[in-house]
Amino acid sequence: MAAVISAAGLARTFQTKRGPVAAVRGIDLTVAEGEILGLLGPNGAGKTTTLRMLTTLLAPTGGTASIAGHDLASDPAGVRRACGYVAQSGGVDGQITVREELVTQGRLYRLTKHQAMARAEELAHALGMDELLDRKAGTLSGGRRRRLDIAMALTHRPRVLFLDEPTTGLDPGSRANLWSLVGRLREERGTTVFLTTHYLDEADALCDRLVVVDRGVVAAEGTPSALKLRHGGSTDASLQDAFLAISAGQTPKDAQHAAP
Repeated sequence: MAAVISAAGLARTFQTKRGPVAAVRGIDLTVAEGEILGLLGPNGAGKTTTLRMLTTLLAPTGGTASIAGHDLASDPAGVRRACGYVAQSGGVDGQITVREELVTQGRLYRLTKHQAMARAEELAHALGMDELLDRKAGTLSGGRRRRLDIAMALTHRPRVLFLDEPTTGLDPGSRANLWSLVGRLREERGTTVFLTTHYLDEADALCDRLVVVDRGVVAAEGTPSALKLRHGGSTDASLQDAFLAISAGQTPKDAQHAAP
């Protein structure tokens, strides 16, 4: 299956008063069409910086990448047309209605007013928000607001959807609903999904494959089962056990003999 996301040596160094800080030191990865890939790592590992580079919100200081055949450096407009991005903090205006928010987003993507209104209705129906269209976004629960964030990111029918910690702060029911939505996007529309999360049960349940980054580089990658076997010692191990072993640079044998 063809790669819809590819990156080689992707890097970002920030200049600070204390000198350069390498947030991402060389990420190599590929994501297949229709794949759900999870990017895991501790705080400060470079996950959000990587997503911001891949979505053209932050210029790399090294390496190359392409999204759906569009080069990050030479065709950023093509990259933006091919992807939707939901940031950690979201981006809805609480003072306007869900309908107004979706129509405005459509107009920003150069839809006519009629097309934008039709697309708002279509997205609301597809994401189970029909009854919310005329409610102010600020009155929505956390789960419904997150659903609106995703609807906005889907306005232009992107091939790739980037989700940065999409369920942080949501209750278990809202998290489960969002998991179902992500699965449906892939199954019904063939959307490629690239997400970061700190919830390892979420990564285990949702993702076809995982990439673990630490200190700005890829520390491990593979299916959840493969990572459990390789780094946890068994497919019955928890993903948390495997993740902690990867972060500590341990093999399963090392982890068994590590001090408690």
